[in-house]
Amino acid sequence: MKPRDRLRIAMQKSGRLTEPALELLNRCGLSFRQSRDKLFCFGEGEPVDLLLVRDDDIPGLIAQGVCDLGIVGRNVLQEYQLTAGLEAGPLSEWRPLGFGRCRLSIAVPQELDYREPKQLAGSRIATSYPGLLGQWLREHGIEAGVVTLAGSVEIAPRLGTADAICDLVQSGGTLVANQLRETEILLESEAVLAGPQMLPTDERGDMIELLLKRLDGVIQVRESRLLLLQTSRGTLDAITRLLPGGPQPTLLPVAGQPDQFMLQALCAGEVSWRQLEEIKKAGAREMFVLPVEKMLA
Repeated sequence: MKPRDRLRIAMQKSGRLTEPALELLNRCGLSFRQSRDKLFCFGEGEPVDLLLVRDDDIPGLIAQGVCDLGIVGRNVLQEYQLTAGLEAGPLSEWRPLGFGRCRLSIAVPQELDYREPKQLAGSRIATSYPGLLGQWLREHGIEAGVVTLAGSVEIAPRLGTADAICDLVQSGGTLVANQLRETEILLESEAVLAGPQMLPTDERGDMIELLLKRLDGVIQVRESRLLLLQTSRGTLDAITRLLPGGPQPTLLPVAGQPDQFMLQALCAGEVSWRQLEEIKKAGAREMFVLPVEKMLA
């Protein structure tokens, strides 16, 4: 295959990962112009293009070298690795992206008195993930029938084609609507950046390294808050112990008040009202919690 001088990323054409993925790439400074058939997006600012496809096709396109990277659910990536991906060579999960969270779970009819996995022995389990389900069954020493379905897995017990299901769960509302109960979690999933284990040795490898740095910055910023407050020298230690996790805070002297400081702390994650109230009780004043727009370490 002729080497390419532009980085190509595969992502879901339409679905729950599409908009968050585009937003994430935009925050990394990437902008695109979509083709008329809406299957290809040409990168306008950086040599990075998008190929819009079905999510199940993304791991195969990476393995075949058609695309360099892909934004895909961890569940899809690992299922590919356990089935079709074995001959093409292993792929890597380069980064978890923090959106599209769900879990692959086993669910049984609500009326079943389920207590442990061994009760699944001899049953029929419907799923769209036979690789992941088969691996879990082997790990637990359970012999059960795997009924592979392309969709509508949740109605299989009502149709009499299965005794239980193994499917993706977000809120659990679909299970309740079909009189099912979640019992075992096989995999915690979210959108990930997937790619080959080795980076390309040409310009695309450099672009991937740059993209990973930008992604790290965007993800860290998305989960961070900047806390500003005033404190005195006597309450400084108590306040510092209460600060949410993050780098050491920065102290700035207040002009004309040698015992007063302005404290600036980068906090990993949200800062709750309860945390603010505890910090205030320790002696903090004039507290502000600000979003962080960009950060480059």
